[in-house]
Amino acid sequence: MSALTVEPAAAGERLDRWLATHVQDVSRARLQTLIDDGHVRVDGIARKRAYRLQGGEVVDVHVPPREPDDLRPEAIPLTIVHEDDDVLVVNKPAGMVVHPGAGHAAATLAAAALAHAPVIATVGGRHRPGIVHRLDKDTSGLLVIAKTERAYESLTRQLVARTVSRRYAAIVHGRLAAGAGVVDAPIGRDPVHRQRMAVRAAGKGKRAVTRYRVAERFRDHTFLDVSLETGRTHQIRVHMASLGHPVVGDGVYGARRRPPIPFEGLALHAAALSFLHPASHDLQEFTASLPDRMERLLWHLRHNEAAGAR
Repeated sequence: MSALTVEPAAAGERLDRWLATHVQDVSRARLQTLIDDGHVRVDGIARKRAYRLQGGEVVDVHVPPREPDDLRPEAIPLTIVHEDDDVLVVNKPAGMVVHPGAGHAAATLAAAALAHAPVIATVGGRHRPGIVHRLDKDTSGLLVIAKTERAYESLTRQLVARTVSRRYAAIVHGRLAAGAGVVDAPIGRDPVHRQRMAVRAAGKGKRAVTRYRVAERFRDHTFLDVSLETGRTHQIRVHMASLGHPVVGDGVYGARRRPPIPFEGLALHAAALSFLHPASHDLQEFTASLPDRMERLLWHLRHNEAAGAR
């Protein structure tokens, strides 16, 4: 982290342009990315590239380590649900990062998949071979990986067309009254905390639609069946928190709510996944049972927060 003081003569200058002349060892494009990702703060507040400086402010710049130049395969065991010549469907455990990023250079799902199926090395991005969608680090469940360019292109098109079906099991804080509902609210970067997402006003974020159905109610929690019509970053977490019902274990969007028992990860699991096979075009449907951590939480709720109606 470096702290720079804006000289009075710079008043009115754009933040990104000012940084480009004061941080010599980082490219302008990299600086713009740092601003967008919330790594640049003006008097402690994340600002946009076009923010006009006033003079006298203190600008803090944090440059996280870059992703490694080459993704190295790592022989990490995978729970394989299905595999053929075109696709690999895995059940990701909570705690595993999907692809390398700042602070997570090793022990990723991408590295494990590359070790299992070296053929994916040239499919998709260099740091995320074969990866067409992702799950948060602390979310478990189903994820499909493309093993060929044909599969990558097909699955990417299906995701854009919203024909890939993804259904999640979630345990949230609070007792939802309605048996089912839809959250249709745009999601974009939090204007203050740039590493977080938030529900934004129309025109400030991308359209995001989440459907949910109550599977079981407890005194202070609700077990939900959730499906996505769109795939925005942290979508379920942001939408449920916006309703006042954050996902159990979410220290970002539900920091003030504590799990009723010791709990690792998020109470969020990608339980069902379906798509058209890239080669046969047949509908492929897969399911993954709840992980033990969520089963233990449900057992606790059923025995300590019994509240009746499903």
